[in-house]
Amino acid sequence: MSRMHDNELDVNLSIVRGLINEQFPEFSILPITPVNSVGTVNHVYRLGQELYIRLPRVMEWADIEKEWRWIPYLAPHLTLKIPEPIAIGQPNASYPVNWALYKWIEGNNYSDELIHDEREVAKDLADFVNEMHSIDVPSDAPRAGRSPLLELNKRTLECIDEADDLLDRDRVLAAWEESCKASVWNGHAVWIHADLLRTNLLVHSGRLAAVIDFGSVGIGDPAFDLIPAWSIFNTKGRKVFQNSIIHADKDTWLRARGYALHQAVLIIPYYRLTNPQFVTLAKRALDQILVDLDTGE
Repeated sequence: MSRMHDNELDVNLSIVRGLINEQFPEFSILPITPVNSVGTVNHVYRLGQELYIRLPRVMEWADIEKEWRWIPYLAPHLTLKIPEPIAIGQPNASYPVNWALYKWIEGNNYSDELIHDEREVAKDLADFVNEMHSIDVPSDAPRAGRSPLLELNKRTLECIDEADDLLDRDRVLAAWEESCKASVWNGHAVWIHADLLRTNLLVHSGRLAAVIDFGSVGIGDPAFDLIPAWSIFNTKGRKVFQNSIIHADKDTWLRARGYALHQAVLIIPYYRLTNPQFVTLAKRALDQILVDLDTGE
C-alpha cells in the first residue's frame, strides 16, 4: 500500500500474514485482502468474511487501547453500528506497535451516489451525535478535539498559502476570519467522536449503516461533531442536520465551521500528492463552507 507519511511504518501483505500466523493461528487459513480506503491513519485488511485488521500507519498514532477501552462503554447508548473489537495484536520484530482485529461491517464509505436520501442520512447522523453528546462522562474519560480557533490561526494561514493554487484564497480567508469571531468554548465537555468525515461513515443499502474509527474519541467541545454539516452534507442535508442537533447555539456552529475549514486546509497541501481522493473531499468541504459564506448562514 502507498505511503502517505514520512515516518510511516512498513506494512504489506507478507507482514500482515506473518502477524496473523504467529499470534492468531486459528485464523491462519483465512484469506487476507487489502481494503481500498481513503483513510490516512490505519492500514485495513479484510480477514476472511467476518473480520478485518487495522494497523496504525504511524507509531505516534497507535492508540488502539483507547478505542478498546471506550467502545464497550459507548456502544450500548448508540443506535448506529460501531466497530466491535475482537482481539488486540502485539508488536513483533516486523511491526512495532499494537494492532487489532474487529468484526467486519458491511458497507462502503459515504458518497452521494450511494445514498437514497441525504436528508434521511443527515437525520440519522444527527441522532448519533445527540446520543454521543448525552452519554455520561466518567472522571477518567480522555480529552479530545483541537485547540481554540485563534490558537490555530497561524497554522491555518500557512496552509491556506501552501494550498493557494487549489482554493479560492480570498473567500476562504473571509470564512476563516468570520469563524474566528465565535466565542471560545467554555462549556460542559461531552463525548465526541471528533472525526466525522466521509471516510468514517459506512453506507449500506442506501442508508447510513455505521460510524467507524473511534481513534479520536474523547470528551470536549461539541462543535467537533458538527463538522459533518460541511464535510458530509450538501445544502439540503446540512439544514436537516443543523435542525436536528439538540444543543448547539450560533457560536457553536460558527466554531464548527471554523474547525471544518481548518481541517480541510491542513489536508489539501499535505495529501495533494499522496492521497488525491482525500484532497478532493477536503476541497468539497471548503466549497460547502463557501456556500454558507455566500448565503450568510
